[in-house]
Amino acid sequence: MNSRKRSRKNASAMKMVGAQLGVLRRAAGFTQRTLAERALVDEETIASIEQGRRPLKEDFAELLDRVLDSKGVLSAALDHMPEVDLFPRWAEEFIDLERESLALSSYENQVLPGLLQTEAYARAVLRNKVPTLCEDDIEQRVAARIERKEILHRKDPPTASFIISESVLMDRLGGDEVYVDQLRRILVWAGLPGVTLQVMPTGREFHAGLDGPFVLIETHDHQRVAYVEGQRQGWLIVEPDEVSILERKYAMLRTQALNPQETKCLLDRLLGER
Repeated sequence: MNSRKRSRKNASAMKMVGAQLGVLRRAAGFTQRTLAERALVDEETIASIEQGRRPLKEDFAELLDRVLDSKGVLSAALDHMPEVDLFPRWAEEFIDLERESLALSSYENQVLPGLLQTEAYARAVLRNKVPTLCEDDIEQRVAARIERKEILHRKDPPTASFIISESVLMDRLGGDEVYVDQLRRILVWAGLPGVTLQVMPTGREFHAGLDGPFVLIETHDHQRVAYVEGQRQGWLIVEPDEVSILERKYAMLRTQALNPQETKCLLDRLLGER
């Protein structure tokens, strides 16, 4: 199944859940506006979920079940949504939010962010997976990862900030040729409208990102969410207090990292030393 077929399958499930929300909302006597007011979200959030344009998150489904007195119907619908073949639901939810983002901020200390990976580098990363992926799965995932990069080239790209640990630039995943091409492409992408790239150098006495990588996303209706990923699981964080902590971490990282011009000089130097 290719990525587009997976997307259609996922979109169909989202529309089904959205339609259920619409039925339950009307049965409870709410308009989209009044439900949004009770749930403390924008009206567009409710409309987007009902139209199948935005996934319904588990914690928000639980909240809506309480507001609508729907006896857990929405939570049960999410639990029984079919898993997509290539990505688990939490990864699909993150990719959907990334695609629709107004602004995103990414800190990475293990590999380059997916949005900045070349095809060859992405393939090298996936070939390091344990357990080993088969070649078909690798190629499908590479294709899906490259497709995600389209958001940086659209007419209204998000404001995108990337902070990368210098240690990531020391690895040569895929070999010297892949490494050199990846550094060159990063320099090009760092010059795209709205994109800011900074490197967090090694040897710092203070470091706000010691707890690991994370991504912050602001949606077009100004919802702020965060995404963190561990060895075998990823988590979307929507609680305002928790998102605020990560936003403060990111703000500190931006002051500790090299500025964009210093970052460009570092990349030029690394290319000169190859």
